[in-house]
Amino acid sequence: MTEPTHHDKAVLRKRLREMLAAQSPADRHAKSLAATSLLTATPEFAAARIVMLYLATAHELDTSTLALRCWQQGKMVVAPKVSWDQRRMMPVEISSLSDEHLTVTGPGIREPIAENPVPVSMVDLVVVPALGFTQNGHRIGRGMGFYDRFLCQRGFLGVSCGLAFEEQIVPEMPAQDHDVPMSMLVTDRQVRRFKTFCVQDR
Repeated sequence: MTEPTHHDKAVLRKRLREMLAAQSPADRHAKSLAATSLLTATPEFAAARIVMLYLATAHELDTSTLALRCWQQGKMVVAPKVSWDQRRMMPVEISSLSDEHLTVTGPGIREPIAENPVPVSMVDLVVVPALGFTQNGHRIGRGMGFYDRFLCQRGFLGVSCGLAFEEQIVPEMPAQDHDVPMSMLVTDRQVRRFKTFCVQDR
């Protein structure tokens, strides 16, 4: 198999970004609600006591309704707080989505201001963003590798769930050894589940 090049991934990332940016706010809202409805109906969500959510940027599938569903059902919600120098993410509890509790860092990443960290071993379900996913659960992120490193931490035993618009599903993408496939993938149209394997502490 030919080793994927940075050019291959750059071209795919550009195409996916353009597709996401072209969606209307109304379509994005409707599809976000549909994906949230499918995810909250799964047994994986029902069993989760602590759910880690990404805080969506302008063109991503919105997770705000998902956060509200978690709180309504008595679940703890955590969001990633990024350590840019260590290139790591820490799960931090959030109790509100208001701007006064959040900040924007790095390349437009929203994250909690306060630090109330939760051990990785306690996180039951991680909702993972990406620019695109394949039918077998591989993802192409923004190239920084934060989620790959997080999901392969020693002690993480939870479920990794990709969350995306169906239009983000691609037939294939350049994959490398350190890329971590999802346990499941939820879009606005369906739920897909996979068997995954991870080499910890890369």
